[in-house]
Amino acid sequence: MAGVREEGRYNSRIDLYQFPPDCPRKMNQLLRSFLALVVASVTIAPAFAQDIKGDAKAGEKKNATCLGCHAIIGYQASFPEVYKVPKIAGQGEKYIVSSLNAYKKGERKHPSMRGVAGSMSDQDMADVAAYFSALGVDANAKPLEKVSGGSAKGQELVTKGACASCHGESLSKPIDPSYPLIAGQYSDYLYVALKSYKAEANPQVGRGNAIMGGVAKQFSNAELKEIANYVASMPGVLKTVPQNRFR
Repeated sequence: MAGVREEGRYNSRIDLYQFPPDCPRKMNQLLRSFLALVVASVTIAPAFAQDIKGDAKAGEKKNATCLGCHAIIGYQASFPEVYKVPKIAGQGEKYIVSSLNAYKKGERKHPSMRGVAGSMSDQDMADVAAYFSALGVDANAKPLEKVSGGSAKGQELVTKGACASCHGESLSKPIDPSYPLIAGQYSDYLYVALKSYKAEANPQVGRGNAIMGGVAKQFSNAELKEIANYVASMPGVLKTVPQNRFR
């Protein structure tokens, strides 16, 4: 009978009537704990590669393919739509490694980036990440403060999405080094990235991240564009640093 502990074959079933009156509260606590474990597990897979020590000097010799797009200010990609390639100078080292691994494994769907990442070893990724994370960084710059101002609607949506809970109050100091700095990033890139977390059952487009998927899917595309514009308008440390060969 449903709700009754049965012996023998079904002895693992639970008597639903044994729970105390405060069961819903305890279940909510368990659910929050479970979600925390899910968040933590997102970064476990790439952790092995991230433990490899990166060498910025070695990365400088391995970055030619990266510079072909990310060292040209305003350079635009055309897949899955036209947008400026992201600023990656000053980006978090572990995030760069994590994103390259996601492209390599197909968790982020992008033909060009999968081709680039697929040709890289774990050491290559660590070296390139070390190079770009230090590129253009001002060691004497004052820490960025909590984001404020800008579009009231954008601020409302960013608060609703709890962006600061992972990316920090300045949106440039993530709580986990495998999460990106996002303040000041190109708005059109942010918009395309946010939409890609909503994509499902599309073999060509999408990003497989359960946490970001849950955040993005609560918003319309118009709201995602508002969020992208707001985040892009905030002060940040990310840059595109031109190289002599591309100036």
